[in-house]
Amino acid sequence: MSPAHDIPASVSDSGFPGVAYARQTLAVAEADIRKLIHDPVELLTRMVQPVLWLLIFGQVFTRTRAIPTGGISYLDFMTPGVLAQSVLFGAIFYGISLIWERDLGIVHKFLVSPAARSSLVLGRAISSTARSLCQMLLLYILALLLRVHLNFGLWAFVGVTLAVMFGSAVFSTFSLIAACIVKSRERFMGIGQVLTMPLFFASNAIYPLTLMPVWLRNLSRINPLTYQVDALRSLMIVGGSTTFGLLKDFAFMAAALAVMVAIATRLYPKIIT
Repeated sequence: MSPAHDIPASVSDSGFPGVAYARQTLAVAEADIRKLIHDPVELLTRMVQPVLWLLIFGQVFTRTRAIPTGGISYLDFMTPGVLAQSVLFGAIFYGISLIWERDLGIVHKFLVSPAARSSLVLGRAISSTARSLCQMLLLYILALLLRVHLNFGLWAFVGVTLAVMFGSAVFSTFSLIAACIVKSRERFMGIGQVLTMPLFFASNAIYPLTLMPVWLRNLSRINPLTYQVDALRSLMIVGGSTTFGLLKDFAFMAAALAVMVAIATRLYPKIIT
């Protein structure tokens, strides 16, 4: 059965358009999550880079104590940043699956279905969070082995989960926008590689904002990764603190997601033209 047939045919079957919209969105997400279930090796390969950052970079800079971290060890300081980096690097190449599905004709089936275009975008954004949550759990295990001082309070863990989901949804939707524009696997891979490092280094993932020159600090304040890391560092680490406040962190990520979804919804049909 094609993915298009998994989407409700109309909003009249439930009597509430909002319920039908949710069903359409979740059907798209489910179709993508099935791919992850059949290819779990992808998650393990994506953990290589975070392991290297924590085992090598983190261990070395913890000894030097050259970076001010606000009273916590550098390994504790950078662990939330490495988690955010893992989410970013996994999500930013998510759009290549859209190009593959375009070539296989699957996108055409979605577009001729009665599902709203925004539900197609949101469904993909939701499915990307499944990968990121698996990466989060694996990184928690690694952090425990390295004796990082993790906060295991219930609300802290819920907050970390939400921050990871928001970050994954924002950057995967950004990736879909890039895929709709370039429409070529080769060009998309080049764009993804160009974008990831500036987003990562123009954030507070591995050093505080106070060490940045003014121009880079101003740039970091419009970078969604900065707010994701800020929320993660406050919630994930014992003794961690927030620069902007959790309310502002989540509000910025929610606003960034809304903007990305609006743009991707408008561009989505152009992937096949």
